[in-house]
Amino acid sequence: MSLLVVGSIALDSIFTPFGETADALGGSAVYFSVAGSLLHPVQVVGVIGHDYPAAELDRLGTRGIDWSGVERAEGESFRWKGKYSYDLQSRETLETRLGVFADFQPKLPERFRSSEFLFLGNIDPELQLGVLDQVHRPTLVVCDTMNYWIQSKKPALLDLLGRVDLLLVNDSEARELSGDWNIHRAGRWILAHGPKRVVIKQGEHGALLIEPSRTFYVPAFPLETVFDPTGAGDAFAGGFMAYLARTRSVSEDNMRRAMVYGATMGSYAVEQFGIRGFDNISLDHVRQRVHLFRDLTHVSLAEAVP
Repeated sequence: MSLLVVGSIALDSIFTPFGETADALGGSAVYFSVAGSLLHPVQVVGVIGHDYPAAELDRLGTRGIDWSGVERAEGESFRWKGKYSYDLQSRETLETRLGVFADFQPKLPERFRSSEFLFLGNIDPELQLGVLDQVHRPTLVVCDTMNYWIQSKKPALLDLLGRVDLLLVNDSEARELSGDWNIHRAGRWILAHGPKRVVIKQGEHGALLIEPSRTFYVPAFPLETVFDPTGAGDAFAGGFMAYLARTRSVSEDNMRRAMVYGATMGSYAVEQFGIRGFDNISLDHVRQRVHLFRDLTHVSLAEAVP
């Protein structure tokens, strides 16, 4: 089954108390595809400028990433610069230069339009709706968004929610979208507006999968070394959707297993700056960490309370 991501391709400059990096490969489509390609081939639609290191994309293409849907436009590539606090939980945006991304109008190649699994990165919801008009009956559509679109394009975002199967957002976005501080009520509000499921990312506290009849929680993998949380959410999305595409199932139980694979990919993303956390990571490494998740969360209950 084919897996398609439509999102940003950026160059990130990141400052943390533990180091810094300049013009590192970033953006939702990059993190998603690098993480997801460990499990399943990924097709990408995005835009880059004349200054983007296209040779690096070609190198990543050997991992099973199809960049043929990426437009090369005249102008500067999308750049973002940010600084994290000591606990890596809050960040300050120092600079955003949209460049060619400001005029991005996603155009899907004909062979991408039959993709069964579609991830809409956190671009303008009007553009996300335009992508949906170009695809043919996908099995699963997942979308992301961010506070900026919630504040500036909420009507279009609500239209989008009526056309997707799952919304994947962080806890602050879920609260702002719903207007409810309680994360579980916020999840129910989102379900009432269209999606069959919602995944709420909670950073170092893990992630929630909220469905109409039940809720599932996966913790964040315990790490002793964390350098850069920038792409963790998109890496989570890549692992989550790639597992579903690999196993060809969107059953309730498989969604739970996909959550663990998503959390695993998110854990690799934060261990180095940019996408370097995925250097030298193989499918065997992923499987080993997934098994550690099972040991982390499993408990055998006594037949009766002593």
